[in-house]
Amino acid sequence: MIYRKASDIAEAMYAARVRPPHLTERQFARLMTAGAHLWQHMGEAPVLLLPCGRRPAFPPREALPPDIAVRWEDEIAYADRIRGASIYPAVQNIILACRSLGLGTVITTNHIRCEDEVKALFGISEDVATFALMPIGWPLDRFGPLTRRPLAEVVHAERWGVAWPS
Repeated sequence: MIYRKASDIAEAMYAARVRPPHLTERQFARLMTAGAHLWQHMGEAPVLLLPCGRRPAFPPREALPPDIAVRWEDEIAYADRIRGASIYPAVQNIILACRSLGLGTVITTNHIRCEDEVKALFGISEDVATFALMPIGWPLDRFGPLTRRPLAEVVHAERWGVAWPS
């Protein structure tokens, strides 16, 4: 129920914004259909993995050298921004490991919209944040070939806006 509630919010957000320019109408429709399927069937997955991480401990401002103490709020914002840096590579490795075993999984973050309820359900302490929710199970269909946009469309060289040479 919690995931469905969070996904209703996500669905409304996706529906209210325009199709991203890098997706065709067909691709966007497929994205929405796949998302809806996930939202409706999340509870059927045999395993739900919830990668978490503790909030970092910060020294009191007065314990820092004055030139750093004046940046204390900036340091808190910095730490908050990079908190997933160790979690998301692990999540990617889990995705790859699942694929190599013939299992299906996907990273979703919709549950974070209702994270307090998720944490209450699982007894997760206040100083721990959830970063993803990963259903793991046997896929309904065979894995197909993956398609990616050409590097020149997604990688920049030397500076933003300069396409990577093909």
